[in-house]
Amino acid sequence: QVQLVESGGGLVQAGGSLRLSCAASGRTSSRYAMGWFRQAPGKEREFVAVISWSGTSTYYADSVKGRFTISRDNAKSAVYLQMNSLKPEDTAVYYCAAGRDVITTMSRHYDYWGQGTQVTVSS
Repeated sequence: QVQLVESGGGLVQAGGSLRLSCAASGRTSSRYAMGWFRQAPGKEREFVAVISWSGTSTYYADSVKGRFTISRDNAKSAVYLQMNSLKPEDTAVYYCAAGRDVITTMSRHYDYWGQGTQVTVSS
């Protein structure tokens, strides 16, 4: 079992930046890919970014490419999402997830999920 806890969300003006963190505990010795997803009110959960266990492979949703950066520190069992040039449409609850070490955008491939952190971008 892996427990995931997100932090770093908040309220920011359009054009601003936030850095989300996800701390993992439990069975962190396993090699998990880590992903970020988000869910806006009234919408389905959508993929944001994923990073392989080694950190050498990443993949982003087109909507965040060039603005968001995913990274990880395996020594700290943590993954991060640096979000720049934020837009009101980025407003959502952001979730981190852990799954098999493959690059995938499909939420069903992730086995463990955090509780989420709210990001609100004002215009």
